[in-house]
Amino acid sequence: MLFGKTILITGVASGIGARTAELAGQFGADVIGVDVREPAAPAGSFVKADISSKAGVDDLIASLPQRIDALCNVAGLSGNTGAVSTLAVNFYGLRALSEALAPRLREGGAIVNVASIAGYGWRANLNRAASMVGIEGFPDVAKVVADHQVKNEEGYPVSKELLLLWTFRAAHQELFKNRGIRVNAVSPGPVETPILKQFRNVLGDARVDSDIARVGRAGTSGDIAPVVLFLCSDGARWVNGANVPVDGGLEASINAEVLGF
Repeated sequence: MLFGKTILITGVASGIGARTAELAGQFGADVIGVDVREPAAPAGSFVKADISSKAGVDDLIASLPQRIDALCNVAGLSGNTGAVSTLAVNFYGLRALSEALAPRLREGGAIVNVASIAGYGWRANLNRAASMVGIEGFPDVAKVVADHQVKNEEGYPVSKELLLLWTFRAAHQELFKNRGIRVNAVSPGPVETPILKQFRNVLGDARVDSDIARVGRAGTSGDIAPVVLFLCSDGARWVNGANVPVDGGLEASINAEVLGF
């Protein structure tokens, strides 16, 4: 279901992005990989780019072909560099890329955002999340962070809260909906990637170890990539505005605890 499709994948230098690109190529897709670092073994073509600014997004768009079938927004920071840089990449840069690329996505194409179980709190923080998502364009991220009093240690979870809320909203925005472009998210739990240690530093060992203990093991990139690519495929043509937890049952466990059943 991916044979002959052109799929743009960000964050291909390591982890989930690298495995998604490798698997997409094995499934017959033409892969365009994007990262700030060149991968050791690129799958398909590669474009070096930094989406942490509007200029970086514009430069990337200028180098891309006119027709793309799917965009996989995998690139992201762990939060260890502070809230401003994390939000710039994980949400505002990702959104700017998606919106700029929309006219080049074929009708019936797909956008898949890699979110996280860390974004679970978007409901509890809905007013803040809605306010930050409601800011159009590529804003002065430092001002947004200051105005919304986002602490550095909150950068990663807040970025994923915004990404989830925007996924639900974007699925019904005219920019995407008018052309049948589906917008979905995948939310991994703890995954054994090169930046897991950074997540431990940001979220704390107790939180990460507790999440892993709930489901028996940490995930792998190979657990996440097939779901991302399914959402890119025609097999997911009736899936839109969804968040798929790929976490070994972690969200289900948290829901049971929070809701008391």
